[in-house]
Amino acid sequence: MTVLTQVLNGLQLGSIYALVALGYTMVYGIILLLNFAHGDIIMAGAYISWIVMAQLGLGPVLAIVLSVAGCTLLGVLIDKVAYAPLREAPRLSILITAIGVSYFLENGAQLVFGADAKVVPSYVDVGNVQIGAAQLSTVALITVVVTVVSTAVLTFLVQRTKLGKAMRAVSEDMGAARLMGINVNSTISFTFAMGSALAGIGAVLYSMAYTQASPTMGIMLGTKAFVAAVLGGIGSIPGAVIGGLLVGFAEVFVSAIGLSTWKDAVVFMLLIIVLVVRPTGILGRTMSEKV
Repeated sequence: MTVLTQVLNGLQLGSIYALVALGYTMVYGIILLLNFAHGDIIMAGAYISWIVMAQLGLGPVLAIVLSVAGCTLLGVLIDKVAYAPLREAPRLSILITAIGVSYFLENGAQLVFGADAKVVPSYVDVGNVQIGAAQLSTVALITVVVTVVSTAVLTFLVQRTKLGKAMRAVSEDMGAARLMGINVNSTISFTFAMGSALAGIGAVLYSMAYTQASPTMGIMLGTKAFVAAVLGGIGSIPGAVIGGLLVGFAEVFVSAIGLSTWKDAVVFMLLIIVLVVRPTGILGRTMSEKV
């Protein structure tokens, strides 16, 4: 494989991590919640695609739309049922609830679909792109383009729209935002919807690259995306993208030199190094605790 191919592979994997990390960082930025069920929302999106294409025999466009819509609805439902009643509870209670929701989704998927991995049919029937001596994966190119567009749209929503301004206000001071007439619960639900929609897009791109869905697929994917969010500075949109790309490139190049069994260890070692040198992450900011 050429260096160009490896770079594109790193961009592809890093882009998937970045999309998932964006969901983590948005929710944490608003309510300081580490939503450990986020990876399992991706698992649900992969299963939706499998059902639509493999079981119902419908087209890939409908599978993509339903996967993103299903993940969005699932994220909002999880917030309403599991997290909203605990808005005023200690942070540890919400964290334990998030872990419980994750186990519920994983075991529920295993009960309904079985423990074996399901093969997700191909969304697009495209070959590789030849550039010089290198053959570049079209799926990898699609993944990078979709991630760039999704990040740009998200940045526009957060920075330029009324709901985005409400999100930033709630993130800065939830009590003051209420006094200014902002509907905090609706803003948080909108944040979960956007984060889960990104998870749905990530599910489609992951299934496109690895063509399988399994009940536990969200565990390591979600964990590495969380690492990416922390690396970049959790709460920062550009930081989540940078962190995702760092994790993706670290995995790809460690595998390329023949140490693929060490790729997970290298990712977590990278996290430790960054936290020792800069505890808030690359683009994170120091948070002050009010008393």
